[in-house]
Amino acid sequence: MKEMTAKEVEAILNEGIVLDLIDVREVDEVAEGTISGAINIPLGLLEFRMHELDKAKEYTMVCRSGGRSGRASQFLESRGFNVINMTGGMLAWEGKVE
Repeated sequence: MKEMTAKEVEAILNEGIVLDLIDVREVDEVAEGTISGAINIPLGLLEFRMHELDKAKEYTMVCRSGGRSGRASQFLESRGFNVINMTGGMLAWEGKVE
């Protein structure tokens, strides 16, 4: 599984590069703040909503601490998706939130 730190993700976004971010936290967690542009698909719904994703794209998975996004990354990777887990999750995120 590919991984990237929150700092690395922030640096890429600050360069103006667009990342396809999937936030797998629950709706109430996302309401406290999320990375701009991230799509919320709670981990428990990922299996049912993965048809919304494009296997031709690379997705960066985000959660609170990196655990759920790691499980989401493994799940999607096993189904042919190109994914990167953001280690440390939103606890490590120091950038802007919406």
